[in-house]
Amino acid sequence: MDLKDYREKIDSIDSQLVELFKERMSVAKDIAQYKKENHINVYDAAREREKINAVRDQSGDELSSFASVLYTTLMELSKTYQNSILRETSPIGDEIRKALAETPKLFPEQAVIACQGIEGAYSQIGASRLFPFPNIMFFNSFENVFSAVSNGLCRYGILPLENSTAGSVNKVYDLMSKYNFKIVRSVRIKVDHNLLAKKGAKISDIKEIYSHEQAISQCGEFLKSLPGVKVTAVENTAVAARMVSQSERTDIAALSSRSCAEIYSLDILRDSVQDKGSNYTRFICISKDLEIYPGADCTSVMLTVPHKPGALYRVMARINALGINLMKLESRPIPDSNFEFKFYFDLNTSVYSDKFIQLMGELDEQCETFSYLGSYSEVI
Repeated sequence: MDLKDYREKIDSIDSQLVELFKERMSVAKDIAQYKKENHINVYDAAREREKINAVRDQSGDELSSFASVLYTTLMELSKTYQNSILRETSPIGDEIRKALAETPKLFPEQAVIACQGIEGAYSQIGASRLFPFPNIMFFNSFENVFSAVSNGLCRYGILPLENSTAGSVNKVYDLMSKYNFKIVRSVRIKVDHNLLAKKGAKISDIKEIYSHEQAISQCGEFLKSLPGVKVTAVENTAVAARMVSQSERTDIAALSSRSCAEIYSLDILRDSVQDKGSNYTRFICISKDLEIYPGADCTSVMLTVPHKPGALYRVMARINALGINLMKLESRPIPDSNFEFKFYFDLNTSVYSDKFIQLMGELDEQCETFSYLGSYSEVI
């Protein structure tokens, strides 16, 4: 036999498997109707365990692990199919439909926005990108931005979530577990860090550089080229520029934006000193209430799963079974726990899809804790 013959044999086997799969799903549909009539839950942990063990024994030692993966996937598909038959609605589904009906069709041009930092901060640049006429209130920490939105002081808040060079902003992810909020939009901002100093200063004069810790990590190669120069982290890149401007010292500089050079009357000693030219930071716009604007195709959720083998896989298998694209998975340790984690998912799916509504309801039931953080579009 040559390769063509083997492939024809595989095709013949696959044709039989497809017919058997259709027959299996037809029986699963009948089971769903029976469970509905008799008020029985779709998920039966004991039955799944029994089935997987039987399949592993039947497959033999060499193929047992492959068989368990195959049948775990089959059972996830079966449960998804049964849930689509049984579930008419869910609390999260109702919440999403209500928000879609009540949210205005146009994103607001003007609102009170909470930003961390001061004038010239990248959060402020992000706010100005999203809102043509923002009324910005500045706060000295990310937590205060969450608090301002949570307490109704500001309608929206702008927060950095991840950078293409330095990675996730862990402080923001950790605070997401503490506050109730919804994401209504996101924006990617091109980040150019410049070395700013007082008028007339030279690079050879600089003995200390101030900036935010993320900016410092993004400019590592440039900073290595300045041996003996002290690097000090401060709460914000714009704060660093203001410190240089207000100081009497002439031997200090800041890593900050070009706009800060204009705002604080500083010279640009060296421009675009970040390690990578394609340096972007993704900011999220949060609100207290759920708002879903037309065109939303990105959804963020936060969840925990039982601390046992396969728990996270089952969540991801359910997402895959519905054909929904998982764009990002982030994990953060849960404080005061024994190596347990909270997971953050970004999903690429239309908010108008019935499969999306179904997934939200299923995850709410399947996970130990589940928070729907909102559906939104991203401005690039």
